[in-house]
Amino acid sequence: MAVLRKGDGFMEFLDEMKILGVDVEEGVDRLMGNTGLYERMLMKFADMLKETPVTDDFDNDNCAETIQRIHALKGAAGNLSIRPLYEAYTEIVNLLRAGEISQAKDEIREILPTQEKIAECIWRHRQ
Repeated sequence: MAVLRKGDGFMEFLDEMKILGVDVEEGVDRLMGNTGLYERMLMKFADMLKETPVTDDFDNDNCAETIQRIHALKGAAGNLSIRPLYEAYTEIVNLLRAGEISQAKDEIREILPTQEKIAECIWRHRQ
C-alpha cells in the first residue's frame, strides 16, 4: 500500500475523498505510489467534469456524444479509483448503449449530487 504524504491539509483532503467513496490507496497504488501524481490527476479529473459535464440534457439525437463523454469520464474515474462515479458511469453507458435513455437519465440524476461533492472536494483542495 502506498504511503501518503502529510501536511498542508493533504491528508484531510484524502480522508474526505474516502468518505465520498474514493479508494484513495488503490488510486495511489495504480500510480506506483506517487501521491503527487495522484493529486494532479484528481485535479485534471475535476477539470474534465467542468469542461465536459455529465447532465441529463440529451435525447436520442445526441446520445452518441453523451456516451463518448461519459465513457471518457468512466475511464478516468476508474483509473483514479473514484468508485461511485466509475460504477454509475459504467451503468449509464450500458443503459445508453441499450437504448434505455429514460433509465440512463434517472441514473445520471441519482449520481449528480455525488459527482458534485467529489468535484467540490477536489476544487476546495486546489485553492
